Amino acid sequence: MTAKLAILDDYQRVALELADWSGLPGDVEITVFDDNLADLGAVAERLAPFEILAAMRERTPFPRVLFEKLPNLKLLVTTGMRNGAIDMAAAAEHGVIVCGTLGSTESTVEMIWTLIQAVVRRLPQEDRATREGKWQTSVGWTLAGRTLGLVGLGRLGVRTAAIANFFNKRVIAWSENLTLERAAECGAELVSKSDLFKQSDIVSIHLILSKRSRGLIGADDLASMKSEP
Repeated sequence: MTAKLAILDDYQRVALELADWSGLPGDVEITVFDDNLADLGAVAERLAPFEILAAMRERTPFPRVLFEKLPNLKLLVTTGMRNGAIDMAAAAEHGVIVCGTLGSTESTVEMIWTLIQAVVRRLPQEDRATREGKWQTSVGWTLAGRTLGLVGLGRLGVRTAAIANFFNKRVIAWSENLTLERAAECGAELVSKSDLFKQSDIVSIHLILSKRSRGLIGADDLASMKSEP
């Protein structure tokens, strides 16, 4: 009997190229979906025939009501080892095994610094101006000597801090459970949340969205930041 596997939300259609699927038994039929369905009913109708689903991070949520509509589902694999969009209790109740894949944080850290550089050097604006026949319409600013504020100093925060030190930046950090010793080990100074936003030229947030972190940063925090670097 052929088992049906669906790969979800593969926007770039690269999943079959970036992973080795040759280890799967020959009787596994793979279907790739490169779009995202917002309507839960449409999602359930599309995925109903599949026994195995491979989810791309949290692009498609799996609440209890969806598990109730997927009686054939036996295995749900998610990229990464954490996915807050999956109702784990509901999965267990419906006999669905949920597991994750190992991965590297390096691509995320590289993207963080790509975005920081794009902002401080005004790369999108200058790229657009160049395409319009203009040249050097603005002046960016250097990173050396600036202050980077990290909200959260876990795996991503530590790697971000390490790169900041190469730019000769001052790194300050805050989270609810961060200690002076841990901050120092990671090349950062522990400050209060209020001081972090007041002193930072750039703030990078490295917290998992949860009930505890939702709304943690508000309008007052953003308003306290420097208006000019």
